[in-house]
Amino acid sequence: MTGPEPLLSVRDLTVTFPTKDGPVRAVDSLSFDVHRGRTLGIVGESGSGKSVTSLAVMGLHTGAEVTGSLTLDGQELTGLAESELSRLRGRRMAMIFQDPLSSLHPYYTVGEQIAEHHRVHFGSGRSAARKRAVDMLGEVGIPEPARRAGEYPHQFSGGMRQRVMIAMALACEPELLIADEPTTALDVTVQAQILELIARLQQERGLAVIMITHDLGVVARVAHEVLVMYGGRAAEQAPVDDLFAAPAHPYTRGLLDSLPRLDDTDDEPLRAIPGSPPSLLTPTPGCAFAPRCRRAAAAGAEAGRRCAEVRPGLTAVNGHAVACHLPLQPATTQIQPRGGTP
Repeated sequence: MTGPEPLLSVRDLTVTFPTKDGPVRAVDSLSFDVHRGRTLGIVGESGSGKSVTSLAVMGLHTGAEVTGSLTLDGQELTGLAESELSRLRGRRMAMIFQDPLSSLHPYYTVGEQIAEHHRVHFGSGRSAARKRAVDMLGEVGIPEPARRAGEYPHQFSGGMRQRVMIAMALACEPELLIADEPTTALDVTVQAQILELIARLQQERGLAVIMITHDLGVVARVAHEVLVMYGGRAAEQAPVDDLFAAPAHPYTRGLLDSLPRLDDTDDEPLRAIPGSPPSLLTPTPGCAFAPRCRRAAAAGAEAGRRCAEVRPGLTAVNGHAVACHLPLQPATTQIQPRGGTP
């Protein structure tokens, strides 16, 4: 018996940017699904293609070649006219950006900005749109919403500005919410509050959520499924508990090993992944992680050459989808995230 159809289905997504030094393939043949009421965490180092993927879903790339299939509730988004995408953005899919201060207009009150967003999509009158703005500010936990709707973005703290962005994103009742590093600039306490707010609103509204982050603690806290990206490609995808308990890709293992743990008693230094992320101008023909992979280096000349020259496809390994010629086995990878699951 098949499960429910995904709200968002991405197949073979490739995003290429032309540059003076040659084409840069920032996302390379990426596929994933997101279901209603579920959160997909996309994690990886800077430059792995996480944000490029989210902008491609929203149709916000200019000057880039986007190929593959992006379907929202069965509607193909790739190649859709900008006028059609504009109608979908905000109404059926919305995005929260990393820096709310640069996303909000400094010359308009937050209430005006939320109300205008609602009026554009629903054609509501000023009074109804204003009421919707105040209601949404209250729903995301901003005290005295009627008064604060008349204030400007600079009068809000970082955490409150992010709440305003969430209110704006959800004002038109979208089905898909993309959160791109929404808590990076916030302190730990405020970060936890924002994550709890997103989780509550998701549960109440049945939202499909894509949470983009480099922070595995955030992933452990909110995600149901995890997609690990490296060099623009999918390295591993698995349910969150399975991925933290027994990562199958050496890169995923390296990310987990680099996190601090509360149960460390030997004062060992954190184990950093050696080397640097790959250049997207000159991609390797094989596994993008091979030059940094200890398993490839220790596997012998023939296996190491295969890793360097043959690109691994995603294969099923103990319930994970893994792009690796030398995947880790559960018996050798029973670890917990350093610090535990928040």
